Amino acid sequence: PLVAIRVLSEAGATVSFLVALAHLPIGSVSAVLQALPLAVTMGAALFFGETVGWRRWLAIAIGFAGVMIIVRPGFEGFSVYSLVALASVACCTVRDLATKRIPQAIPTMLVSTATALAMTVVGAFLLTPMGGWTPMTGKGTALLALAAVLVLIGYQFIIMAMRSGEISFIAPFRYTALLWSILLGLIIFGDVPDMPMIAGAAIVVGSGLYALYRERIVGRRRIVAESTGPAMAPDGI
Repeated sequence: PLVAIRVLSEAGATVSFLVALAHLPIGSVSAVLQALPLAVTMGAALFFGETVGWRRWLAIAIGFAGVMIIVRPGFEGFSVYSLVALASVACCTVRDLATKRIPQAIPTMLVSTATALAMTVVGAFLLTPMGGWTPMTGKGTALLALAAVLVLIGYQFIIMAMRSGEISFIAPFRYTALLWSILLGLIIFGDVPDMPMIAGAAIVVGSGLYALYRERIVGRRRIVAESTGPAMAPDGI
């Protein structure tokens, strides 16, 4: 059942992430995704009974306040697709919590294969609702191939870093993804981040870094950063 929960949540995370990314600036989507470690910390405390002190609870509350500043529900500049990005965070949280509870006897390859097959089936079912099949152009194929190569290189470096370095040292580097997203969005797509987005992102990142710092201080044997990993986007892409 835990493998099934992980696969379904991964599918939900991937679809919602891609839908949000198609309608929002990449920097805004990345900013919302920075709340994932805080969400996993909260979920581990609520559902697994893991000890979370008042300082980290305060960091979680402040971090989600930062997310609300980014999403700004009910205000000018609000987009329903911001809630779709938030749904991706929720699905990723369920995925990571389920992954943490999958019995060790279940091979990792089985989990990965099940996820890949599920994403293939989901992609097939979504073809018609999302406009049907469109023949690939030369430019589209080249961009897709480039994305695949970059994902492969990225995961390779993540694995190398995780195997040779301390988790607590590597985990904060996840937040550099936000800087890259804002910079690339500005250069490639001309997306200029507004002040609410910058302020909210700064609050989320600051809260996440403080939560990681507190996890090191209290000396937990397995910090939440290890279960979430340094990558922010759903694995299903």
